[in-house]
Formats: sequence, C-alpha cells, structure tokens
Amino acid sequence: MDTIFTRGPSLVSRLVLASLTSLLLILLDHRLDSFSKARLYLNSLVSPLQYMASLPGDMLNQASSALTTQSQLLERNARLTHQNILLSEQLQRFEMIKLENDKLRTLLGSTVRPGVRKMVAELMAVDNNPYSHQIMVDKGSLHGVFEGQPVLDDKGVVGQVMEVGTTTSRVLLIADLTHGIPVRILRNNVRMVASGSGQLNQLILNHVPHSTDVQEGDILVSSGLGEVFPEGYPVGKVTSVLRDESRPFAQVKAEPIAQLDRLKYLLLLWPADAPSEPQLQQDEAVEP
Repeated sequence: MDTIFTRGPSLVSRLVLASLTSLLLILLDHRLDSFSKARLYLNSLVSPLQYMASLPGDMLNQASSALTTQSQLLERNARLTHQNILLSEQLQRFEMIKLENDKLRTLLGSTVRPGVRKMVAELMAVDNNPYSHQIMVDKGSLHGVFEGQPVLDDKGVVGQVMEVGTTTSRVLLIADLTHGIPVRILRNNVRMVASGSGQLNQLILNHVPHSTDVQEGDILVSSGLGEVFPEGYPVGKVTSVLRDESRPFAQVKAEPIAQLDRLKYLLLLWPADAPSEPQLQQDEAVEP
C-alpha cells in the first residue's frame, strides 16, 4: 500500500533541500537579522508552555524549601526553648544569690558595738523535736565558738550557743521553754526576764507586778545582766498585757524581733576582751 511519504521527491532530495533551506535561513538571519520579530512571536507563543513545563519543578522546589524552613524553625525554636530554660534557671540562682548577699550585707551592717568581734555563721539544721527549739550552725571550736556565746540575726537576739563541736555548734533559741534572757523596756528601762513559750513567735514575761509600767508596743532590749548577752540588742516587742487582779502577776506576752522561723545567716558575738583570733588557732600557730 502506498503512503503519503512515497509520493513526490525522494527522501534524499528532501533532506538536501531541507539542509539548503536551513543554511539559507541561517545566513539571512545572521546577516540581515530578518527573523528577530518572528523569534519574538515564537518565544511569546512558547513561553506559556515553558512555564507549564517548569511549574512542577518549581512547586517541588518551593515545597522542599518550605519543609526545610519549617524544619529549621522547629530546630531553632527547640534550641531557643532550651536556652530559655537554662537562662531562667541561672536567673533564679542569681536572684537567690542576690537575696543572700543582701541579707549578709544587712547582717554585717547591723548595730554591733565598735570593736566587738563578730563572725557570720550559716544555718545547717533545725531540731525536729516539737518541744525544743534548737538549731545547728557551721562554726565550732576551730573558729573560737564557746558555750553561752550570744547569737543574733540582722533583726535582733536569736539565742545562745549551748553545745560546741569542732566545726559545728548547737544554738538554743530564745523561744525555747528552757531559755530566759534578762531584758529591759527601752521606753522606761524597767527590767524583767523574757522566757521562751515553746512557740517561735511568742515570749513570756514572768513575774511582772500589776503596777509595772509596761504597755503594748514596748520594745524589749537585752539588759546586759547575767553577762551572757551584751546590753542594748533588740529582743522582742510587747504584744499583750493582761492585768487580772485574781492572779498575783500580770500576764505579759511579747513577740521576738528576730525572725526565728526564717533563719539563714547568723552573727556570733565575742566579749570585748576576747582575742581577735580563736584561741585554738593561736595555740596551733605556736607549735613548731
């Protein structure tokens, strides 16, 4: 069966004719630039097809870029979250250090008589016995601590040392039932004894006659009697005065000025005639 391709000139003749035509067109375009407008029209005609052909690749590239960007954002967000947690922990630690530093500054700047030796001690433990109010501090005989030594905080009198170890000491708080401290009213110098009630927020003034000039709000300071606590340090504030004539004495209660339930740093005081350095350290220094 004859086909359309078997009619007319032979295939070789067609190839030669097409080659000559192509060369002629190339020469005309190169020399005379005759087909510039045609190329412009052809490019305009073909550009939508080119855009459609490149569209799947562009979409894949954009999707890949979006996935990469999202992955980077997730990774960056996780890294920033981790850094934020670390910085928050550091900020909390810095805030705690700042508060402790402020407390130490207040403690060291408290009203202590000039020339009196003092040392800062840190709370180590609290006695869990509900009938006893005692604490442990991190200073002992190696630091010159002695039994009966007065202990203060940045507000007032806390208690006195009752047991001394090599590197630690046990302190009896003024709120303990077995503790008593001679005090005087700052307003009129009336002397009395403040005893512990077994509660951290209460002191009891024993054997106060009904005629004693004591009022709510009076400030109690150490009187210096007994030669344990130096004179003039804040001890408590009178909170109630009950004069019942059926009782032999007035019932007077006070609140400790020292924050006995919030102790952290304490101040140990030495008598004015105490050596400037612990005696044990001086003895060790003398030994060959």
